[in-house]
Amino acid sequence: MKTTKYSQIALLTVSALSLPAMAVTSEQTAFFDNLAAHCGKAFQGTVTAGNSADSAFNGKKLIMHVRECSDTVLKVPFHVGDDHSRTWVITKTQYGLHLAHDHRHKDGSEDKVTMYGGMTADMGSATEQSFPVDAYSINNFRENGLDVSITNVWHMYVKPQEFTYRLTRENRDFRVDFDLNKPVALPPVPWGHK
Repeated sequence: MKTTKYSQIALLTVSALSLPAMAVTSEQTAFFDNLAAHCGKAFQGTVTAGNSADSAFNGKKLIMHVRECSDTVLKVPFHVGDDHSRTWVITKTQYGLHLAHDHRHKDGSEDKVTMYGGMTADMGSATEQSFPVDAYSINNFRENGLDVSITNVWHMYVKPQEFTYRLTRENRDFRVDFDLNKPVALPPVPWGHK
């Protein structure tokens, strides 16, 4: 009798271990879905917070394009004028949502500072998620002389009428707000993508 009982417990334990872990919280799933709802559309943005470090964005047309959408990955190119090097990659993982910044050169090759970002540290909400810098990114920043970036936290907000991308760290608060009420013409394919 005991053998059967322990065998059943062992079987249940093995079954539970083989089940996929809950990838994201319901709040993170709702956030992901709220952004995915704009798949195929592009929107123009405006810098609403920044400093001299953000001068590359001055006077440029800023366009985000919710371009590639699957059940687990969203790819959102961020076009700055004629610079098509940036794509935000939001991925559902077994630990939560992960944000990576895919940076490419015009020839499609990867920049030496690429795929940096972070994992959600808490549940967030259906409209707001934050991504503190991860270890890979800290190492990449240090290797490339960007020590100022090792405390980065990226934030994304998806509200009914507005999407916001924000970067915060000591002495830096950069923010771009995109008007979700007015889709714009689709931008070119981002560098390094098909």
